[in-house]
Amino acid sequence: MIVKVLDTIQWVDLRAFDWCLKRKHRQLIVDVSRWVSRSADGHLYVVVAMISAALEQWSLLKILALGFAVERVVYFILKNYLKRNRPQQAIPSFTSVIEPSDQFSFPSGHTSAAFFMLGVFATLFPFFLLPLLLWAALVGVSRVMLGAHFPTDIIAGAVLGYSVSLLAVSSFTI
Repeated sequence: MIVKVLDTIQWVDLRAFDWCLKRKHRQLIVDVSRWVSRSADGHLYVVVAMISAALEQWSLLKILALGFAVERVVYFILKNYLKRNRPQQAIPSFTSVIEPSDQFSFPSGHTSAAFFMLGVFATLFPFFLLPLLLWAALVGVSRVMLGAHFPTDIIAGAVLGYSVSLLAVSSFTI
């Protein structure tokens, strides 16, 4: 039963991945995907932490520090325990648009971090919800469009990041 469910998930994942990649030949989509993906490389998070410190928002800084520490540890453990191959290794004759920074694909770290930021800021500052939701979703889509992840890697990253954001926010009062 479990094997059949996993086979069905893999089949859906491959079909969705194939659909996305049939659009990667459009240079504008690739260029936008690169830009959106780079926005979640980590530089933005350092800037946000520096602004929080400059504004003496110590509770927010604690939430971000705790959350990223937990999110990165869980992400690292899952990625290295499950060892799911990236599309380039899993699909014969496929070449991704970018060279990912690590070997395994599940969950998506870029997506996890983006959904963590979404969860923190949308909870504390609800007026950020829509733009951050759009940005976080685009980060996930960009990772598929660049060939670095399967769609289920993105879903897992989103669930991980958002869940950790709820834990981190509930741990501190602003």
